[in-house]
Amino acid sequence: MKKIRKALTRKIIFTFHSPTADEVFVAGTFNNWEPRRDPLRKNAKGWSTVKYLEPGTYEYRFIVDGVWMDDPICQKHYPNQYGSENCVLEV
Repeated sequence: MKKIRKALTRKIIFTFHSPTADEVFVAGTFNNWEPRRDPLRKNAKGWSTVKYLEPGTYEYRFIVDGVWMDDPICQKHYPNQYGSENCVLEV
């Protein structure tokens, strides 16, 4: 009998610094671009959330008080259909 090994998920921490924001979410290819599915929680260092993702390439953006924004620490971007760019995460 052949065993099938499932891809290992990796712990990914999304962080965003905005002391004046009221709410921050992350949306991307990992959650079907649902803008309110994955909220970040406010903490002493800003905002953060944890996602467990399988190895692969993902595109994402933050939604800060309803405005789609780039991750300022992301170094790689792909153009999107709205004339801006998505951040790229390699897991």
